[in-house]
Amino acid sequence: MSVPHEAKPRTTAVVLAGGTGQRVGLSIPKQLLKIAGKAVIEHTLTIFENAEDIDDVIVLMAPGFVSDVEKIVAKAGLSKVTRIIEGGTTRNETTERAIAALGEGLAEGEDRNVLFHDAVRPLLSQRVIKDCVDALERYQAVDVAIPSADTIIVTRTHGEDGEFITDVPDRSRLRRGQTPQAFKLSTIRKAYEVAAGDPNFQATDDCSVVLKYLPDVPIYVVAGDEYNMKVTQPVDVFITDKLFQLASTAAPRQADRAAYRELLTGKTLVVFGGSYGIGADIAALAESYGAKVYALGRSTTGTHVENPEHVDDALSKAYGETGRIDYVINTAGVLRIGRLAETDNTTIQEALNVNYLAPVQIARASYKYLAETQGQLLLYTSSSYTRGRAEYSLYSSTKAAMVNLTQALADEWAGEGIRVNCVNPERTATPMRTKAFGQEPEGSLLSSEAVARTSLDVLLSALTGHVIDVRQQDPTAGASESSGFEQALASVLDRQEDV
Repeated sequence: MSVPHEAKPRTTAVVLAGGTGQRVGLSIPKQLLKIAGKAVIEHTLTIFENAEDIDDVIVLMAPGFVSDVEKIVAKAGLSKVTRIIEGGTTRNETTERAIAALGEGLAEGEDRNVLFHDAVRPLLSQRVIKDCVDALERYQAVDVAIPSADTIIVTRTHGEDGEFITDVPDRSRLRRGQTPQAFKLSTIRKAYEVAAGDPNFQATDDCSVVLKYLPDVPIYVVAGDEYNMKVTQPVDVFITDKLFQLASTAAPRQADRAAYRELLTGKTLVVFGGSYGIGADIAALAESYGAKVYALGRSTTGTHVENPEHVDDALSKAYGETGRIDYVINTAGVLRIGRLAETDNTTIQEALNVNYLAPVQIARASYKYLAETQGQLLLYTSSSYTRGRAEYSLYSSTKAAMVNLTQALADEWAGEGIRVNCVNPERTATPMRTKAFGQEPEGSLLSSEAVARTSLDVLLSALTGHVIDVRQQDPTAGASESSGFEQALASVLDRQEDV
């Protein structure tokens, strides 16, 4: 007789968003601050929405701002968020409200896993979430921590003389606590019940409550991540925004050709820069899946992207013939090598017109069509956008502008449902590159077909405001499993030699 498999306990993520923006100088809670085109809390909630180990999400929001989160959740389609509750005046009170909400509807003896996470830690990895849930199969309480790179000192204040060191603990045993903190619901509830009998009860995190009031319960430590930072100080806002900008994002691939065909049949794509290279490959690929494609280029259709009338005419024609425009892609660009001081005005103007003003004009002209279909604008940058390179300063700086334009428009057009993304290919075998650098060693460059495939995946995704890296070594598969910080660091190091 087979033994029935024990059902896996339900796992709930509790996003604690009760803080204010005082320390970052804001009049609104810091979790509503926009970073990389979205509110911090939306980034955080999206992580749990995409986590296979999370069944549902509860949000504890700062008093007076519950409706703001409700709007974010509804607009983003975050289906795992089941409740948004007003938090308390203290961290302890907020946790107690969460515990009470989690206990509603539970059968006698039923338990569940719960992960408490700071809303202002928007760079949490799926790996940490999984490690926490896995650890709850053996332990009742789990913390997340990283080693301390700094020496920690203990000080004491002596009146007006200031602070003096009283102890320097062994750094090898010190850890910096992060979130999530994970528990069996029955355990964290019991800890707070015992703590309620202490008139001096006060704690800044939940593991310390278990440690103090349930000393016999071991608290397992999961390895955290350096990038899982908390947005607390003004500098944190800047750093977090840069990490989002640098970290590559993986666009989910479709299951098979039939899936691509189902999503693209009847759709209209307008590809500027579609004469050759990446643009031509995107056009051919999309057309093979049933899309109506308008591939436009200087050498094939006489379309000059730097001419606003040419752009308007191309879009108007596509709309007039198909009645819709779902995707607008711009791969057009020029790369001129040379020292800026020795560059003539004509070359400078060409770089600005084609690499910067043309995408701006294309975006402006595309707006009304993409708003109608809730479509997507796809732009392209270069790996040199993170650090300008000698002898192609115009190219590097205009490509950096594409990243900022992408993020700004993704935010600006979010209300209309228009998505805006930017693809960042590493060194790619295109006629433009060959013209600038000549023939390069075989196998050293990414193929334009690979970039086109990823571009199509981006178009068919729900991503917006993202910079999507395409790299030779497994450019998309598994990228979501590694940390954004690790990807950003690797990309910065690799780009020291990239264009």
